[in-house]
Amino acid sequence: MPHCSAELTEEDLVIRAQQGDANAFGDLYERHLDKIYRYVFYRVGDVAEAEDVTETVFLKAWEALDRYRLRDIPFSAWLYRISHNAIIDRYRAQKDMLVSLESQPDLRDWADGPEDQLDALESSESLAWAISQLAPDYQQVLALRFVSGLSHGDTARIMSRSEEAVRVLQHRALRVLREQLTQRIRTHV
Repeated sequence: MPHCSAELTEEDLVIRAQQGDANAFGDLYERHLDKIYRYVFYRVGDVAEAEDVTETVFLKAWEALDRYRLRDIPFSAWLYRISHNAIIDRYRAQKDMLVSLESQPDLRDWADGPEDQLDALESSESLAWAISQLAPDYQQVLALRFVSGLSHGDTARIMSRSEEAVRVLQHRALRVLREQLTQRIRTHV
């Protein structure tokens, strides 16, 4: 029976996918691909690596779909948790993988003048460097909150922590990030 994925709720799609409907899982994939990819990319810092990890995330989700329970956590939170675990697995397998500043996306607005472009590039490189220096939990909380735009509650579910713990972790991550950026500015002036 044909269906219009825009009319189906996420819950309906999950149920259909759990019943073996590959099209329903395809719709879930389409709904979540961009957010999961962005989250993975900002954790690994490399386009090809992010594509590989994202592919792994959805493969693992398909394979484990029968174990997912709607009442436990939202489907998107479950995908972020799988993403986090896939990133950790990848880092364990390739301990020498580092975030490369050169592989960060070019976020400059080409309408700006050359001076503005240089300032924007230096700022984004400084920020990327500072984030790459953070502890993995700090990187994760910042990626979930500010790159993926998730709430404290959703971030807490994904990280298996309380909302208060996420707020504290976010505060500490931002404080350390600010200190690193301040120190970098002082040493480059």
